[in-house]
Parts: sequence; structure tokens; C-alpha cells
Amino acid sequence: MANTKNMSRGRVSFSIFLLVFSFSGLQFVKVVDAAAESISVGQVITRSETLVSAGKFFELGFFRPGQSSNYYVGIWYMNISEQVVVWVANRDLPLTGSSPILSISNDGNLVITEGKITYRVSDIASSQNTSASLLDSGNLILRNGNSDILWQSFDYPSHTFLPGMKFGYSRKTGKVWSLTSWKSAEDPSLGNAELKMDPDKSNEIVLMRDNNLIWRSGVWQGDHFAEMPEMRLNYIYNYSFHSDENGTYFVHSIKDSTVNRFIIDVNGQIKSMSWLKSSQAWFLFWAQPRECGTICGPFSICNVNVASFCPCLYGFIPSESRQKLSVYGGCVRRTPLQCENRTSVNGGKDRFLRMDAVKFHIIPKELKVRAEEECKLACLKNCSCTAYAHNNSGVCLLWNSGELYIQQLAKNDRQGRTIYIKLAASELPKPGGNKKLLWMIVIVVPLALLASCLFLRWRRQLQEKESSQDMLLFDINMSIESSANELSNGDKAGKGKSKDSWLPLFSFTSVSASTNDFSTENKLGEGGFGPVYKGKLMNGQEVAVKRLSKRSGQGLEELKNETMLIAKLQHRNLVRLLGCCLEQGEKILIYDYMPNKSLDSFLFDPTKKGLLAWGTRVKITEGIAQGLLYLHQYSRLRIIHRDLKASNILLDSDMNPKISDFGMARMFGGDELQANTNRIVGTYGYMSPEYALEGIFSIKSDVFSFGVLLLEILSSKKNTGFYHTGSLNLLGHSWDLWKDDRALDLMDPILRNEASHPIVIRYITVALLCVQENAADRPTMSEVLTMITNEVVALPSPKQPAFTYVRSVDNSYPATSRPEACSVNDVTVSLMEAR
Repeated sequence: MANTKNMSRGRVSFSIFLLVFSFSGLQFVKVVDAAAESISVGQVITRSETLVSAGKFFELGFFRPGQSSNYYVGIWYMNISEQVVVWVANRDLPLTGSSPILSISNDGNLVITEGKITYRVSDIASSQNTSASLLDSGNLILRNGNSDILWQSFDYPSHTFLPGMKFGYSRKTGKVWSLTSWKSAEDPSLGNAELKMDPDKSNEIVLMRDNNLIWRSGVWQGDHFAEMPEMRLNYIYNYSFHSDENGTYFVHSIKDSTVNRFIIDVNGQIKSMSWLKSSQAWFLFWAQPRECGTICGPFSICNVNVASFCPCLYGFIPSESRQKLSVYGGCVRRTPLQCENRTSVNGGKDRFLRMDAVKFHIIPKELKVRAEEECKLACLKNCSCTAYAHNNSGVCLLWNSGELYIQQLAKNDRQGRTIYIKLAASELPKPGGNKKLLWMIVIVVPLALLASCLFLRWRRQLQEKESSQDMLLFDINMSIESSANELSNGDKAGKGKSKDSWLPLFSFTSVSASTNDFSTENKLGEGGFGPVYKGKLMNGQEVAVKRLSKRSGQGLEELKNETMLIAKLQHRNLVRLLGCCLEQGEKILIYDYMPNKSLDSFLFDPTKKGLLAWGTRVKITEGIAQGLLYLHQYSRLRIIHRDLKASNILLDSDMNPKISDFGMARMFGGDELQANTNRIVGTYGYMSPEYALEGIFSIKSDVFSFGVLLLEILSSKKNTGFYHTGSLNLLGHSWDLWKDDRALDLMDPILRNEASHPIVIRYITVALLCVQENAADRPTMSEVLTMITNEVVALPSPKQPAFTYVRSVDNSYPATSRPEACSVNDVTVSLMEAR
């Protein structure tokens, strides 16, 4: 396969070199078996035959994508129920005949032949005794008689980054290893999106669409890219980054036998997914870009607050590919632009439609003009210009066809800009239309708004008289109340608007004042939800203010979930929610301030962990267990937390633990025992195997997380940051010590003179019981509390924990803990979705 440059698109890509010549000297003498492991000179693969890897992981043969009538040679997974292609040999040459064949020519190259057309897949010099084999890694290789590898498909990735592939470039050969999207789900030819190494920053990955920068990974930090911190916390991949005089490239491997794939899809979004055997479906670990505006397609508008998600812009309709394939196919004009054609039957020259509070996802080149009218005329006179924007600094932005990817923001969002979309005159509302309707809009609507404002003002004043705090009792969403009532086990009192269904609503002005305008000095930390600030209310009460980041992948649904749950739950080991703020497009939660911040800020700090005496750790452990027991068994709403970890355990002034962060929690009905999801949320290192790998969660998922947390409390070591000879993580290390009757070696040395050894052994045994592979083997939280508080209760012998046996382990890291950034008063949400 030859590597060419598409200069018109200004990007390096790989493609297959096509040779067309007469079918003169080739004679095929043998058709391979229906599922052979290799072929050599003289053997052919027809449409009905395939190559299969030795372990039956991958298969190579002819396929037709979707409903297409064209044939391609590709490699796909064998052990899943659907055909998922990971590599295509002839991306730019669809085969339309009925009898194509794949073979090795007399000069040793892999070729596809259809009639008199021969497509040369490999590009090696002439070689004798060449054979082709498909490896269990999915790599198709050509070998000579000496078993030397002459060519491999891994050097020519298509849209899938398989474990073992290189991603980067070679300084010796100039070869570029990048991923390029398919044109559509039925056309694997080169699409308009490419993921590659930044040529100007060799330790950074960039995503380009039509030569425009869409997303960048941030620079390599030693174990993760700066904008991909979730790489540090996983049980699926081993990552490596290499750079020397030969080249710069990134590789990864899989730690277990699950089927995982990393792709760039037809919409230009990069995704990491895993195959769920239980539901026979893929679930998404991570995706980028997270902001949907770059994947909706041109002339559509991303709006996460509407059900249609990617509606077309006014004056546009879904494209043909969108109608056939997916919501992400973009839109096309309903009426063509007239381009100053005043004689058009559609009404003359083009005009502009104004759109406010939008964000641009592709920024075109700037044009300096003095006035907005000049910018407007520049777009109007350019037939290819489809929209313009202008600011007070004299910067004019002109978008050409296919460049317009925008996202609708909240009305008062500070990032919002104004854009003018060019439309045919006939598409715009006619001036002087229905006068009655106009008068209704002009008179009735303002009156209604005025009445609403007066009512809200009266309501605010009434509530301020009843409260010394600067807050307003307000029902933030009727769905919160109705959802809680449905799950209140038939509580008849809940059917009305009871007092506990109301939540204090803080004004943005008061929240901003309490945090000194969200100053850096008041910032306590930052998590997946956004930054957390320390604040002080007008009555002197200290609070923690959790503010949704504009860049966060989470939004109103997570905030509703957390608000509803914490407002309904009352327990001394759960964090107390004081109120929220939903003004000016903000999503803010206000909690009791925890002066000792979070457990991880003590536990994993070499100096501060000494402040956690054995008695304090016991109190924290029992408090967490009590809080979980309340959630699982004694709350009106059976709650599965799904993100229990050290940073989500807050500590008050007396070091009492408070479970926080309910944004990802799930409520269960009275008869439900478990549920299944394709949206995996939480934090790797604390996830149970059935949840991380199959999306199944139950109260036993939280029990697993508690077991991990208990081992961390005993050892002062982080599960995912712990590397020890022969052990992948803290679970494996603990298991090895327990098997060898050396369980006490797990305990933090600073505790050895404080703790009773039998009690420590009991705690370690309980933790290992909680992290067993099979959920049915794990105890309930009620049983856990009994076992850790009652020394006479006999304990069963634990089975081997989950995630302690793997196919391969990356030993490139030293046998020490990696540096960990402890959260501060962390009330964050950790979410796995591109991520």
C-alpha cells in the first residue's frame, strides 16, 4: 500500500496505490478453505472464503458495508454478533463485479483482482515464497520464506486504532500513522476527519475536519494527555508513548480479554468502546469532542436541551445521508441562494437571519473591517459565503459552505455570540404579515411577562421575610417532585406540594458575593462537574459552592438527579444540600462546608495521612458503611451511588464522613435488584467488574467500591496508582499478601503500634469479601457492618478479587505510586464518555 499526500486538503493521509494493467500472467490454481489461516502464491480468496486468525479473534474477507452493493476487502471481529470492520484494504476502489478475488501475485504482493483490473494492496519489492497471515491482533502480515515481515496492515490504519498499532510518524521513512473517518456508514473511502499527531507538537494529538482544527489532546504528561485525565484511571488499557530519533508514536494494549475498539466515526468523533456480551451491544467509555456542536454536521445546530439534539438551522432540511443513516449527517438548504439574482422567481436577493447565544465550532479566517455593514456586504457579495459574524473590535468572520458548525447556548451565557445566516429571501418571514398576531406579540406578551415578574418579585420578597439567609424557596422543577413522589412507596402525603418538595433557590448575586466573585483564592478544587469554591453566606454560614463548568460533559439532568436525591435523603453520613442557583444559565449547588475537605486529601498525602489515627479510620469506615446501608436499605428511595471513592467522602470538623456527589446515583423501585446500562459512569479503580465490563449495577456494585475504599483506608495507597511486582493494582497486592498469610503487611506502617492485629486482619478480610469477582459472593452492607463491628461473627474465606488476573501487564512504570492530585473538598462527578 502506498502512502500519498492529499495536498488540496492540506493533510497527510494514507491511501492505496492503484495499478491498472492487463490480466496477462497470473494463474490461480487453488482456492483456500472456507476459513484458512494463511495464503501463499497460487492460492486465492473468493467472496465466499475468509482468512481467520489462529485464536479466531479476527476474520478477513470480502464484505459489503450496510446496504451498499459494493464489495471491499476488510478485517472484522469474529467473536461478536455483528460485523464490525476494523480495517479496509481498498477504501478508494469499490468492487462492483460479482467475482473479485484476493491473492498473492508472482512478485509477492497482495492484490485484489476483478476482471482485468488489479488493485495492489501492498507495495513490497519482489519477493519469493511470500505468504499472508492474519494475526490474533487483527494485523495482516506478509512474510517471506525466512519469516521476515515484509508488510503489515498495522502500518496503514483506516478508522480503527487497534492494540499494538502505532499512532504517530516515522522519522526514517516519513510514514504517518493516523486515523481517517469513513465517508459514510456505507462508504469506507476517506472521510473529512483525521486524527493524527500534531506536526508542530510531536507529543500532542489533534483532530482535523476539512483542514480545520476541531480538538486537541493536550501534551503528553507521562501517563496521560493533558486533556484526557481519564486515561490514568482505567482497567482496560495500557498506554505507552515513544519518541526518539526513529520516530514518535503512541501505542496501547488491552489488559484483559474484552473486545474494545478505538475509532474515529463518520461524524468525526473519536470513541473508545467495549463490547457487552450480556446485552450484545457496544457501550461508550469515552468520546471526544464532548461538545456536540462538532458532530451534528454542517447547517445543524447542537442543542443539548432539546430532544431532537441536532435540529436543522432555520431554512435548512436534513441531508440525504442524514435521512438514510443518522442524526449526525448535517443539513442542506431548502431553497438555494440567489446570489444577487434579482430576477429570481423566489423573491430577489438573499437576506440574513440573526441567531443569538451561539458558539462557533469552526472559526474561519478573520477579515478586518471598520463597520458591521462592510462585513455583511462582504458575505452578501460572495456566493459561497453562508454566514457572517462581527464584533466591536472590527473582526469580521465569514463562513463558507460546509464550515458552519454551531451550538445553541443559554440566553445569558457569556460565551454566546451572534451570527447571521444567509438565506434566500423567500425563506424569511414576510414583513407586514398578520397584524393581529403582531399586536398580540407587542402588547400581550410584554404584559404577561410583566405580570410574571411582579408575581416572582412578590414571592421573593415574601420568602426573604421568612428567612435570614439570602435564598428563595422555589420548586426548581416539577419533575423532581413527581419523580420523588412516585418512588415514595405510595406516600399519600407526597401527592400534594409538601414543604419538603421545595428547595432553597439562591440568587446568582448572593452566590457570587459569597465566593468573592468566584475568586481563585476561594477555589477549593475541581472535578468532572466543575470547580468548587468556599463561600460565606450573609448570616456567616460557611458553604461549599459547586459550579457546573461550561466545558463539563454533564448538565441539567445530573444536577436534577443530585438535587432530588440529596433533598430527599436525611442521614448524618450524607452531605447536606442547602440549595441551588439556576440563574443566568448557571447550574450551581450549595452544600455544607466541610473544613477537613475530602478523605483522599488526607489518605494519599505522605504528610497528612499521619493525622488519620487508627480510631479515626475506624470511625470513617463505619460512617461510610452506615451511610451506604441507609441508601441501600432504609431510605424511602433505594439508592445506588455508583461513584463511591475517597474524593467523594467529605470530612467535617470532627472527621465524621459524609458521602457526597449523587449526580450519577440511580434510584431503584421496591422490587428491583439490579439494572443494566450502556452509559457507564463512575471512576475506574472503584467499579465492579459486572458494571465496568457489562453495564450491570446493583447494591453489590457499591459494596465492591466500599471494599476498594476500605483497602485504601487500611494501606494509605490508591488502588489504581499502586504498582507492585506481580500485581496490577492494590487489589492484587492485597490478595497476594492474604494468600501468603502476610495480610498485616498491607497496613500502613504508621498504624502498626495503634491497631489490634486481629481487628486489622478482620477488616482486610471483609474488604476482600467485598471485592470478589462474582457479585453474588459479596456481602450486603448490613452484613458488612455486622462483620466489622462484631468480633465474634465468623468470616467466610474470600475468593480471588476481580481485576487481579490479566492477559498482559504494562511494566514500564516503576513499582511505586504514581503522583496523584488529591481533590479538595471534592464534590465532583466522575463521568466516563468522551467521554
